Amino acid sequence: MAVAIGLRDSGEPVAREEARRRLVALADRLPDDAEVAYHTAWAHDVLEREAEAVPYYERALTAGAPSLTEADRCEAYLGLGSTYRVLGRYEDAERTLRAGVAAFPGHGGLRTFLGMALYNTGRHEESVRLLLDLLVRTSGDPTVRAFGRAITAYAEDLNRTV
Repeated sequence: MAVAIGLRDSGEPVAREEARRRLVALADRLPDDAEVAYHTAWAHDVLEREAEAVPYYERALTAGAPSLTEADRCEAYLGLGSTYRVLGRYEDAERTLRAGVAAFPGHGGLRTFLGMALYNTGRHEESVRLLLDLLVRTSGDPTVRAFGRAITAYAEDLNRTV
């Protein structure tokens, strides 16, 4: 698996395809291995083969937390949620990303992709509220920090006027 991960991470299209091929073969031999499934999903994603990545991400998250590191489990939620979103499966994206945020509440990437999925499902106010909260909490921009309390207050009622 280490060789395949190195090939995937090389950035070279031919190497990435070889990594995908090797990981698919490994996943076929080890269908209950969450780590192998996760890396196989990722190998598909980097080749923009999102639809093929989905079952591997699902397997990784279903197969279980014990064999995935916390970081990989977090990234599996992000990868699957983002992939569902790219495929237009917005409700699946929202459900997956909400589960990821529940498990990893401080992860800004999960919260960002959840905000985008909420936008896609028509939950515009919740989307903007979540993204504004994330902006206030994580921005290093002094002008955003200076208005942080006001931004947070207005985010609670985006339609409020004076």
